[in-house]
Amino acid sequence: MTQVSTQHMPDGSIKVTTDRLEAKITPTGYVSGVAAGSLRDIETGAREQGFGLDIVDFLMEPGWGSGKWHDENFYERNPLIHGHIPKRYVELPQICTQAKKVQVECVVGKRHAIIRQSWRWKDAAPGYKAGSLWEQTLLFLSGRRYFFSCDKITSVNTVKELFLRIDMPGHLKHNNADTFEEIFLSYYGRIPSSNFLSDFAPDSKFFYQRSSDPLPESIIRSYKLRSGPWLAGITLCPKIVSEAWCHQRGYVCFIEEIGRLPVRSGDSFSAAYAIGFFDDIEEMKQVSREYGGFTSIAGNADWWCLSEGVLSPDGAEGLNGSSWKISSQGRWEMPSSGTWRAKLNGEGKVSINHSKFVLHDERDLEVTIKVVPRENVMGQF
Repeated sequence: MTQVSTQHMPDGSIKVTTDRLEAKITPTGYVSGVAAGSLRDIETGAREQGFGLDIVDFLMEPGWGSGKWHDENFYERNPLIHGHIPKRYVELPQICTQAKKVQVECVVGKRHAIIRQSWRWKDAAPGYKAGSLWEQTLLFLSGRRYFFSCDKITSVNTVKELFLRIDMPGHLKHNNADTFEEIFLSYYGRIPSSNFLSDFAPDSKFFYQRSSDPLPESIIRSYKLRSGPWLAGITLCPKIVSEAWCHQRGYVCFIEEIGRLPVRSGDSFSAAYAIGFFDDIEEMKQVSREYGGFTSIAGNADWWCLSEGVLSPDGAEGLNGSSWKISSQGRWEMPSSGTWRAKLNGEGKVSINHSKFVLHDERDLEVTIKVVPRENVMGQF
């Protein structure tokens, strides 16, 4: 008997139910991630208290805009909202509020479900073209109070420092801190809710920047629900996070930026997360340690995989096939070890970078996979 199920609802949404969680994915309207308020912890009845989880915005790069792009596409230079850090759009619009409809696909196994969402940007800044692909993979597993998620970008542009802006775990609604007791940021510590009663700028406090702060062992961003568990978003590979905000702007704004790395046309980069409910901070840290370094998710109805690098289909079967490849994050260097680390689970045969694995009995299989030299990709910096 399956412990994970999906149901297509009359409004077009997809309801996911496991033995530990309920969630809803909405491919129309306000899109991407898990829908606002829908993630429910069956054990305690607790729910997410914001606008949704792993919500996706747009592609950006460092530097202020030239002022020649049409007005509605200017990045607002409002220090209270965006801080004092020069940034500009590369591709728009904001997916969550303006895409309106994304492609969605659902596959269900005995003990897991995978929801895939995708969309291509429609507008681009001068000097760039539109059409980069966002793909999101949500992995729900039986026996877990959290799910895994992955955002993958395949760029149609050559960019020196490209990054994706997301909400991680998701913005937190409140009225004088009535929904939460405290916040925990692994790169800062525990923060009482009283710090979020008045608005403040994102770069004034509780701010993380990869270029100026030491690289932390983990990137955990979480809030303690009043009389309930913690809700956390754990980015499994700290190195992929270029910037993270936790500031007050009418709500607690949990913006996170991933990537900020060199890409050429055709390159991809990705980040993976564990998102959900935890009894305490140590439990979050244990998950971060167990899955630390993973940045990509793949799978079908028979098996699933978390890996380092960027997973892409390798064959005519596409996303539901059993042949995959791992590539580097954009133009970052490949591992000096010459291998990628991966965790596989399920049944059947899987091929990754031409290494073949046979999975049995739904048991985790820890493997290393040989690095394949990067293909020549068009584009010059």
